[in-house]
Parts: sequence; structure tokens; C-alpha cells
Amino acid sequence: MTATGIVLGGLALVANPRLRRTRIGAREVAIGLASAAALYGTFKLGDRFARRFVPGGDAQIRDIYSLRELALQRETAARLVTIIGPAEELFWRGLVQEAMMRRYGRWTGAAMAAVAYSAVHVTTGNFTLMGAAGIAGAHWCALYAAGVPIGALIVSHCAWDVWVFLVQPTGEIEAVAAPAPGSSSSSAPSRKPTSRPFEPD
Repeated sequence: MTATGIVLGGLALVANPRLRRTRIGAREVAIGLASAAALYGTFKLGDRFARRFVPGGDAQIRDIYSLRELALQRETAARLVTIIGPAEELFWRGLVQEAMMRRYGRWTGAAMAAVAYSAVHVTTGNFTLMGAAGIAGAHWCALYAAGVPIGALIVSHCAWDVWVFLVQPTGEIEAVAAPAPGSSSSSAPSRKPTSRPFEPD
């Protein structure tokens, strides 16, 4: 994701020179943090729904959070804030959505961009992740269509990524271990230890 972010973010900056003038001041920080808080509340509700009603939703959510173990949490946070989050906003809102809105109109273009943002996650095979991306994408696409500056969306995306993925997950995150060969199918599944909240490693 870091390498992809560098490529896509760079492409957006080259293709849309206006993005090079993106600024993040006190106003953008305030709007971005408020946006991230609202999106987190939405995901808290969505987490409960997905675990209860989506087939395999609980396991899929735990699979997403297992990615926390791929690197030190401080390294993951740094990548999310400096490259991945900004690059996604520059590319998906500043380039893709901007082009779609010019061609199809503000709100139709925003809807198309949100669908595209969700659709690219189909390659993961994780239906819950695809749905989550659709909700988050619709949130940021609607804000951009309403005139929220890209700087505020970068703050929102980065703050939300770090908070929901590393600091305060929306629910249970420990991966469910596969039952050992020969074990009784009626026994409760064992789980790996719960990951700690975000701490510098």
C-alpha cells in the first residue's frame, strides 16, 4: 500500500496541478477531525451490524485487524499519515472524483467515485472490507462534492485510519484460530491474544 500510494499520489499531483497547492491549516484540521469522528461513529454501528448479520462478517473483520501485526505500530502509523492516507485522497478525490464530477455532474460523479473506491477492494475477497470501503468512500466523496477542501479530507482520512486501525478498534480484533486436527467441532474456537492498543514499540 505504501508503494501504491507513492505511485498513485504522485500521478494525482502530476495530472492535477491544483493539488500541489493543497494546504492544511487550523480550519482543515478542525473539519477533518470532526469528519473522522463522525465516520468512526458510523463504523461503530456498522461493526455491530456486520458481526451479527453478515455471513462471515466477524471473521472478516478480525482478518482485517490481523494486518496490525505486519509491522511495528508506530511504523504503520507513520506510513498511514505520511503516505497512504494523503495519497488516497489526492488520487480518489482530487483526481478520480474531480474528473467524474466534471464529466457527469457533481453528485453523480461523487456517487460513481464512491462505487469505484469500493469496487477496487473486491480483489481482497473480503466482502466486509469492500462494504466498509464503500461507506468510507461515500463519506469522503460526499464531503468533497459539498466543497470540503482536500486538505481537510486528508486530515480526516489520516486521523480515521490511525484511530480505527491502531488506537481504538470498533470491536473484537483477535483472530479466530483454526481448530486443531482431531479436535471436537463442538468445542469453542481458540483465539490468539488480543492485540494491545496503540503504543510505541
